[in-house]
Amino acid sequence: MEPLFVLLHSPSMGPSSWHSAAEELTAAGFQVRVPSLLHVGAGDPPFWPRVADAVRDDLRQVPAGRPVTLVAHSNAGLFLPVVRAALDQPVTGSVFVDAPLPARVGPTPVAPPELLEFLTPLAVNGRLPRWTDWWDEADVAPMFADPVVRRTVTEEQPTLPLSYYEQRIPVPDGWDDHPCSYLLFGPPYDGCAAEARDRGWRVAHLPGAHLHQIVDPAGTARHLVELATES
Repeated sequence: MEPLFVLLHSPSMGPSSWHSAAEELTAAGFQVRVPSLLHVGAGDPPFWPRVADAVRDDLRQVPAGRPVTLVAHSNAGLFLPVVRAALDQPVTGSVFVDAPLPARVGPTPVAPPELLEFLTPLAVNGRLPRWTDWWDEADVAPMFADPVVRRTVTEEQPTLPLSYYEQRIPVPDGWDDHPCSYLLFGPPYDGCAAEARDRGWRVAHLPGAHLHQIVDPAGTARHLVELATES
């Protein structure tokens, strides 16, 4: 049975960051789910249980025996172990897309100290601006090929609390007891891709900026299928 792709967007972004790639996978004959994680920054910490709950709830109508492939973009990758542990469905593959990796041992910090040092002055009353507002226009513009798509993706972004980036996410033992792989777009995630290779995972490279799944959804979908079906 071919896998059902579950595309996890970064909680810093929104589901529309995966919609075009989801359409490509659907056109290729695959079933796809894109759970919304837009609400996970509401309320007080901890935030990670809301990510796992959101994915499990989105798959509630999927039969418990239906195999799924989890695909996590950007910092959604850090939540993949707790998502995998929360699901009733068997996870037969996990693909990290331009994403940081969960710690090998112990809980994973969402943000390293240097990122927290950058983010703290940006927060107003404990809440950060939208992710694309963190960066200069020269950095953001190349991530979008279409102004309409850019507006949709930008307006959908949540304003997360700083405490979201201060959390540590548990890493359940044995979460990676299935084929895992990595799809690299480019820096600064090349180090993560190298670590994935050190862990014995398959690694593919589709050169592009961090939101390249928006710019080249067909190429992204093709690589996801290859990684999911050849692991």
